[in-house]
Amino acid sequence: MTIGTGDRAPARRFGGLFEDMPFASKVGLAIIAFNVMLVVMGVFGWAPYSETELIGAPWEPPSAEHWLGADQLGRDMLSRIIYGASTTIGIALAACLLGFLIGIVLGFTAAITGGLVDQVLGRLVDALMAIPTLILALVVISVLGTELYILILVIAVLDSTRVFRLSRAIAMDVVVMEFVEAARLRGEGLWWIMRREVLPNTVMPLVAEFGLRFCFAFLFIAALSFLGLGVQPPHADWGAMVKENGAGISWGVAAALYPAGAIALLTIGVNLVVDHILARQNRSAAAAFEEEEP
Repeated sequence: MTIGTGDRAPARRFGGLFEDMPFASKVGLAIIAFNVMLVVMGVFGWAPYSETELIGAPWEPPSAEHWLGADQLGRDMLSRIIYGASTTIGIALAACLLGFLIGIVLGFTAAITGGLVDQVLGRLVDALMAIPTLILALVVISVLGTELYILILVIAVLDSTRVFRLSRAIAMDVVVMEFVEAARLRGEGLWWIMRREVLPNTVMPLVAEFGLRFCFAFLFIAALSFLGLGVQPPHADWGAMVKENGAGISWGVAAALYPAGAIALLTIGVNLVVDHILARQNRSAAAAFEEEEP
């Protein structure tokens, strides 16, 4: 059910977000919390060794001192996993936040303004979405370089096109409501309507989409690093670590499986939580529809 200014329904939705959470979603939440802990450890340097320190022979097996063994150069795999978490997840989160900021602002602007602005923004987004994402990213990064800020900007711009389509679609259902028309008659500006009227009534679908877009950005960075155009050595990155240690699989070395497992585990955890958010959203929509029926 749609609300107007002053209604506290969004706060209640977030307050009850974790009520009746199924076991699978709790597992996903625990996985996310564990990865957040890894990011904090990497940011503050709370790892057994530095990400470039040599601690033994290449592909040294796990031991009491080195729980995950060593990588192809003899660096501690556990420390590399910790530092890689802060790099890979940090870049993905920054790119996703920037992409959502761009996509939501432009999507809401198109929905509220309409007319020529909506047409121009829509055609620009269609043109970007017509080009395969990976190919476009590879071309741009090959020309501009592989600095971290370039990676974040490229992924954010590509990701914002999907966010634009979703935010515009859900905002179109809100801008026709009476409280938005009342705000326009009061003379409220575009930014005020966007922030006070449209955003509170679209927050839950956007939260669910944020989880899915984060997974896309996370896997996209890992893929770019695997291809050699992402995070560059000696910085640790889970995608690059899979590539660097991939040759060891032929010799029975499991070093490449640790970062690959970390990538898969975080993706599964985020999707488990997103599934719960979407299920709650569908139940809320069904309940609101039943209340409106005579």
